[in-house]
Amino acid sequence: MANKLLADRDASSVGKRWASNFVKRQPDLKTRFNRRYDYQRAKCEDLTIIHWFGLVEDTIAKYGITLVDIYNFNETGFMMGLIASGMVVTGTERRGQAKSAHPGNREWVTAIQAINAEDWAIAPFIAVAG
Repeated sequence: MANKLLADRDASSVGKRWASNFVKRQPDLKTRFNRRYDYQRAKCEDLTIIHWFGLVEDTIAKYGITLVDIYNFNETGFMMGLIASGMVVTGTERRGQAKSAHPGNREWVTAIQAINAEDWAIAPFIAVAG
């Protein structure tokens, strides 16, 4: 940007370290490492969400809900019988890549866990077909 502004004025371009030197000269600026941030998560940072959490906080206060009554539930699913890739030991006479055949079972299992705000957990549930 600085070079573009200078080019419009027929001035020479800035040096290699101009940007970092500029930041050092400005007491109101500083550098920080940038980290990736998921777009879907960033979309949730709006006043509606902040307002919703305010309502939750007000409801907790209004009805005297204690931390022991506030739970976080987590659910995950995985396929039974699926063999993961990994390091194996084989004989030196074997050529090519090692392979493991999985049984072809496509049954899904769901695991559910709950923990309350006081760090007390309910025993996990495992749900299978049938």
